[in-house]
Amino acid sequence: MSIDLETDIMNIVVDSGSCRSYSMEAIAYAKEKKFKEADIALENANNEINKAHKKQTELIQNEINGDKIDINLIMVHAQDHLMTALLARDLAKEIVELYKKIEN
Repeated sequence: MSIDLETDIMNIVVDSGSCRSYSMEAIAYAKEKKFKEADIALENANNEINKAHKKQTELIQNEINGDKIDINLIMVHAQDHLMTALLARDLAKEIVELYKKIEN
């Protein structure tokens, strides 16, 4: 595996992890009725997952264009982080909205 590919894969892991952390932070803020902070955390989560998704898309496009990538445990790990972060972000959005409705 090339150093660039390994770096790309690790960036997916890191950015996805940041998304998940911001998502959980958003829920914690909403629980404390700090909705402005919750919205900011969700925006940060979106920014992080967008970076990870963009890198994933680049890797997929490279493979489509003939640059085959060997599937390995690190790649699977990165994909797992990405999918988990997407789910966490989506659920955090819903939970924050529920807290807002309860408060109103």
